Amino acid sequence: MRAYDAVTGAVLWTFNANRTFETINGVVANGASFDGAGPVVVGDMLYLLSGNSGFVGRPGNVLLAFKIGK
Repeated sequence: MRAYDAVTGAVLWTFNANRTFETINGVVANGASFDGAGPVVVGDMLYLLSGNSGFVGRPGNVLLAFKIGK
């Protein structure tokens, strides 16, 4: 996942979700492709799904949440 500056197009942030994640409930979680619904911003949080394999890509089962801030 990448975030770009709307004016310059410069990459502001990247995150590689193609890995295993430690979870709160101990369930095995694997990140993978980003091909489903896009990221959602609510307040100061960014949510995105990783592992929505459709026609191409790798399946997974992760909901990622990031606090947005400077």
